[in-house]
Amino acid sequence: MNLKPLGDRVLVKPAPKEEKTSSGLYIASAAQELPQRGEVLAVGTGKLDQNGNRIALDVKVGDQVFYGKFGGTEVKVDGEELLLLRADDILAILED
Repeated sequence: MNLKPLGDRVLVKPAPKEEKTSSGLYIASAAQELPQRGEVLAVGTGKLDQNGNRIALDVKVGDQVFYGKFGGTEVKVDGEELLLLRADDILAILED
């Protein structure tokens, strides 16, 4: 992969869509919701404050994150659908 996010952007691999309900029924592809969870693949260097100092991001490569439903831009890299988000679109980090 040769995609390096700039500034406060984060590249996320979305989790697979839910294809079955908890009771085992299959969900039609048109009715499947977009995932709001994924794995961080790459992070930018952070944005600059008003004094020119770099503000580090709260996430790092490998973090499992929850992000806003309609945030980000879908990109295709090496045939894989990924999501390019601003760090502000990430709502939480999943911890074990």
